[in-house]
Amino acid sequence: MIPSTVDASPAILLAEDDPVTRMLMTRFLKNAGYEVDAVANGSEALDKMTKRYYPMLVTDWEMPEMDGIALCKAVRNMQLDGYVYALLLTARDAKEHIIAGLEAGADDYLVKPVHEPELIARLNAGRRILALEHSLRVANQTNRILSITDALTGAYNRRYLMEQLPREVERCRRYAYPLSVLMCDLDHFKQINDQRGHAAGDDVLQQFAARAQKSIRSNSDWMARYGGEEFMIVLPETAHSDGMIVAEKIRAIVASAPFATRAGNAPVTASFGVASTGPNGPDLTVKVESLIRAADECLYRSKSEGRNRSCGQEVAAAIALAAGA
Repeated sequence: MIPSTVDASPAILLAEDDPVTRMLMTRFLKNAGYEVDAVANGSEALDKMTKRYYPMLVTDWEMPEMDGIALCKAVRNMQLDGYVYALLLTARDAKEHIIAGLEAGADDYLVKPVHEPELIARLNAGRRILALEHSLRVANQTNRILSITDALTGAYNRRYLMEQLPREVERCRRYAYPLSVLMCDLDHFKQINDQRGHAAGDDVLQQFAARAQKSIRSNSDWMARYGGEEFMIVLPETAHSDGMIVAEKIRAIVASAPFATRAGNAPVTASFGVASTGPNGPDLTVKVESLIRAADECLYRSKSEGRNRSCGQEVAAAIALAAGA
């Protein structure tokens, strides 16, 4: 998760084994407007880091149990919510010591005894680095979202579907959870485009996605635009009977009220094909392609039987029957 903003005065984790120095530095940093948590050694600091994200680390070099060099190396190997600006305090001022500290992962260093205005100046530089790093992470995350999202409907795109669905199948196989996929197609969508215009068709697609999204679990289920007026909804940990219930729920919501378009209200219905694994999850014979193909075949059956309906099958059962024939 990427923090939405960078605090004006980020929280500092201070690691300093000398109690008097630790007390004085804590007081000074708090008076400068920082939130400070202080510990006596690197091991305590590392334990704190596992429980909370600290954007800034100010650490002494020489400490018992774990020194500042080892702490910096450990922090750089952690998966954290954001970058940690590490400032190393040391009485060692030889070039080889400074190089060793920077190579261990420290961003900057100060030679003891610490001159307080210089410490604040270094922390201000650290805040600028944190702000730039945060901006880069936000930009990268925005680009990632754009690359996997359908621009018109806000649903995921086909690229994301083909990346993520295999992971869902594997996860459900590992934990023996059932998995259902719904293939959805808007009935007579070409007529909407031909009679009302493509702008009205876009309105219908957007509203269909919105109605469907409200009918599924936001924390686990997800929806992707498969192509044109076709969508696929993925329901992890959902048995076939429940997958059919979800399909019927969405189908009823779509048909319950006309869609408002720039060319007036338009009655819309949708057809659904539901393919599910067995109750204990997909076996090794069940592949992503077989799930998609089964859902598409069920969708075709819904359309051939008159549209505005849901048809489905349990893929594992269908494979077992075919194998025994």
